[in-house]
Amino acid sequence: MKPIIIGVAGGTASGKTTVAGKILERVGTDRIAHIKHDAYYRDLSHLPLEERTRFNFDHPDSLETELLVEHLSQLRAGQSVAVPVYDFATYVRTPQTIRLQPRRVILVEGILIFVDRALRDMMDIKLYVDTDADLRFIRRLKRDMRERERSLQSVIDQYLETVRPMHLEFVEPSKRYADVIIPAGGFNTAAIEMIVARVQGMLDE
Repeated sequence: MKPIIIGVAGGTASGKTTVAGKILERVGTDRIAHIKHDAYYRDLSHLPLEERTRFNFDHPDSLETELLVEHLSQLRAGQSVAVPVYDFATYVRTPQTIRLQPRRVILVEGILIFVDRALRDMMDIKLYVDTDADLRFIRRLKRDMRERERSLQSVIDQYLETVRPMHLEFVEPSKRYADVIIPAGGFNTAAIEMIVARVQGMLDE
């Protein structure tokens, strides 16, 4: 049986991971292969660190989406894949990979996953997590300082220089491709229940 591919998109820190976690919890981790577009950032080890910090990570070209498409095709064909591991503190792809096994459901998460047509067309269900910009910025600020060793000023500069402009140019317009728009992210219990019921129904079929 061909796996069901679910895409979870939305702006930075919109709550995509929370929504994905709720789906994983309700449908079952043994039935879902969870894959993040963030893992496919292009390796910048050939650039000096100062240049890496100025790189536009919010443009679609910053991601090796063609590799993700290839991996999804392999998973859909019943083959395991080696997912890259990205170091967000140094902006490089590490030598390690994570072996991901095929499952009945493949859950793809990322801010730009609806921008690329080849990737978008592989998805059976497309979800967009819609959260106010001020909440997203506060969440990103806390996350990047805590988990990615960024300074307050660097997070603010990046948000103004690339994150916000790229969101308006690429992420927000991609919302029109969504099958379901989820306000309030993982806190929207009704939307989560509806999505889980739909996935379980498709699995039962």
